Amino acid sequence: MAEETREHFKSRIGFIFVAAGCAIGLGNVWRFPYITGQYGGAAFIVLYLIFLVVLGLPVMVMEFAVGRASQRSTARSFDVLPSKKNFRWFGWWGYVGSMLLLMFYTTICGWMLSYIPKMASGMFNGAVADTTAAAFGAMVSNPSEMMAWMLVSVAVGVIVCALGIEKGVERVSKFMMSALLVIMIALCVRAVTLPGAGEGLAFYLLPDFGHLFAGDTTAAQIGSFGNAVYAAMGQAFFSLSVGMGGQAIFGSRIGRERSLTGEALSTVGMDTGVAIMAGLIIFPACFAYGINPEAGPSLVFQTLPVVFGQMPFGNVWGMLFFVFMGFAALSTVIGVFELLVTWCMDRWGWSRKQAVIRNGIMLAVLSIPCVLGMNVWSGIAIPGIGDISSIEDFIVSNNILPLGGIIFAIFCCSKWGWGWDNFLAEADAGEGIKFPAALRVWCTYGIPILGIIIFIMGYAPLISSWIGLG
Repeated sequence: MAEETREHFKSRIGFIFVAAGCAIGLGNVWRFPYITGQYGGAAFIVLYLIFLVVLGLPVMVMEFAVGRASQRSTARSFDVLPSKKNFRWFGWWGYVGSMLLLMFYTTICGWMLSYIPKMASGMFNGAVADTTAAAFGAMVSNPSEMMAWMLVSVAVGVIVCALGIEKGVERVSKFMMSALLVIMIALCVRAVTLPGAGEGLAFYLLPDFGHLFAGDTTAAQIGSFGNAVYAAMGQAFFSLSVGMGGQAIFGSRIGRERSLTGEALSTVGMDTGVAIMAGLIIFPACFAYGINPEAGPSLVFQTLPVVFGQMPFGNVWGMLFFVFMGFAALSTVIGVFELLVTWCMDRWGWSRKQAVIRNGIMLAVLSIPCVLGMNVWSGIAIPGIGDISSIEDFIVSNNILPLGGIIFAIFCCSKWGWGWDNFLAEADAGEGIKFPAALRVWCTYGIPILGIIIFIMGYAPLISSWIGLG
């Protein structure tokens, strides 16, 4: 596809909203709060922010640079940009990773959407933990309900992307992100003004690094800290969706008026702001009503409905919360589905209509195993990982994202790839913040080393489980 015919975003704010919308999702508003709760609150946030800056942000700039310089998605970027070694095989990385991500993400997005009418109806008014757990269990065990909401998620992605970049993806993302921020502000104000919310704010905002060293023995304390560090590094990758080449595709649809470090900072800032605000909603509310903030993945669906059920007008606040959660999830579905569409248009020269229809059908079919894996096929699991959705999540989070980050760093910074000088020239083109040239050694060696550590540590529970079985 020639550069002059490539559809670009109409505005800078549109690009930032779409790029941030792709990153803003369940990693921010579902995964981040419960991981923060499990690892002691504010102390974990400090670790997360450090790795966000030293790991996630540079890789995002690299992805933007590869996309803008080539004016292609990763389907063709590595054919266009010069390198001493063959990186063309890496073009498939983003497509496979994006499809795998959506194969389980559409189901979880469906959960969020299904809870909007549940909360609005007053179903959880005065509910206790057993009631909410039973309601969630009933939904997950019902393949028809799960399938219907999954297909709604797929349909939204298909319809929005069929309208094109400017009229569909950009316009809808700007509306959803604007609405999401307004709803979040209202929920934050309500949560922090609840009686007893101060204890939750202290847990969330005042670091106590003793929480990172839990355990009665030195070995246990070291292990606890190591787990927290690993979780923070993994979250930095997961929350920004870097390593799959998705941000490179958005980079291919912007001009050279602005430097890429500034655009990445804006995107990361919005992404992180939403994650922080999600915690400002959840933790004060949990402490105000005596709910354990370390509830894990069940926090949103089983714990928070109890909180909202005890609030005055809880059905309204609960509905708004799940509208916010639904918008966050749908923004990622739309953004990642657009990655699939653009990739196929670049790779095979398909029209947008062809790419949307073919990928929509494929996604709907490939998302079925995740739905059935929670009920009909619940017996299918891998020890140490879990059911089908957990297997898909493991492949993306523990393999594709960290390994993809390593490869982007090698391609952009090493003599075997595109090279540091070419990367830096592209990143710094335009007005705005320049990428620090002093980070060359860190980007060339530090990021790949951390990526390898994340990859290896991701397999530790799996290996331990297998050894235990032996």
